[in-house]
Amino acid sequence: MYYSTTCPSPVGMLTLASDGEHLTGLWIAGQKYFGGTLAPHMTVKDDLEAFAAARSWLDRYFRGERPSVKELSLRPAGGEFRQMVWRLLREIPYGEVTTYGKLAEKIAVKMKRERMSAQAVGGAVGHNPLSIIIPCHRVVGARGNLTGYAGGLSVKARLLKIEGADLSRFGLLKGESES
Repeated sequence: MYYSTTCPSPVGMLTLASDGEHLTGLWIAGQKYFGGTLAPHMTVKDDLEAFAAARSWLDRYFRGERPSVKELSLRPAGGEFRQMVWRLLREIPYGEVTTYGKLAEKIAVKMKRERMSAQAVGGAVGHNPLSIIIPCHRVVGARGNLTGYAGGLSVKARLLKIEGADLSRFGLLKGESES
């Protein structure tokens, strides 16, 4: 069984999910792939320890602190390839970015392959069920442009700004803001 609760944040209402012990999901309201395969199977339960820990982590994060992802008990649902990509995302330091291509190179090495598709990596990044905590917002396009964030590019820019990233070097799409 999966449980859910909501949590207000500076980037919109967040929905948290748990299996009762571990945090299994965190989605921003309106996010693409919201809830993944868990959404129809969640029961509202606000008082889980996993939710209290996540709220504390998020409060500190949005204050500009740099809480460690290791503080939380996470159990994102996904296959071996996606899990591998999500582990790499956790290694990207606060305020820094990498590209889908660089992640693909690292995955290729781990899988003992000559190469790996950046698009395949992008698919795994995009289906990250623990937005913000597993920092998929720290992945940018090959030319350094902000692209491909399920929560919207303005949210991606805002998260990077919270982390102290220099947004002047990123190409924002027309109509997207840094707010």
